[in-house]
Amino acid sequence: MNQGIGMIIDCIVAILLVMTIGYCMMLNRRLKLLKADEQSLRATISELVTATEIAERAIGGLKITVHECDMGLGERLRKAERLAGDIDRAMVSGKDLISRLSQIVSAGRRTDESFLAESRDAAKFTAKIEPKTETKAESKAAASEIRTGRKIDPRAVAAAAEAFAERLRMKVHGLAA
Repeated sequence: MNQGIGMIIDCIVAILLVMTIGYCMMLNRRLKLLKADEQSLRATISELVTATEIAERAIGGLKITVHECDMGLGERLRKAERLAGDIDRAMVSGKDLISRLSQIVSAGRRTDESFLAESRDAAKFTAKIEPKTETKAESKAAASEIRTGRKIDPRAVAAAAEAFAERLRMKVHGLAA
């Protein structure tokens, strides 16, 4: 019996050794897979580090670009504000000029009307004088006469000033609309 128990124990030990060898082979396969995964994980980590460095450089470039854009836009805004102020001052001075031209035209009309009244009184004794109405072409011609220094007719000056004032009014009303 001793020999039979020894044989059974040897058989059990042999079976356990075969199972241990099989288990070791299975562990060896898993360790090889784990090592292969470790290599791919290291490659992935190195790619991630490289991508992070590229992203950091890109962020630095974007910060510089944003700063430059901010400076450029700030300068453009300052120029636009100055231009808006210049336009406002030009509008005020244009309105002032129109007001003064209107005063000149109205004063010219009053002078022209008093001149016509005196002329009519004088014409009663000499001849009948018809009042002259000027067209735009005539007022332009009168304006050119004034510029060249030829005869100066107060009615022509008044007509030229009135035409100029009307053009300015049209421009101002066109801008305001």
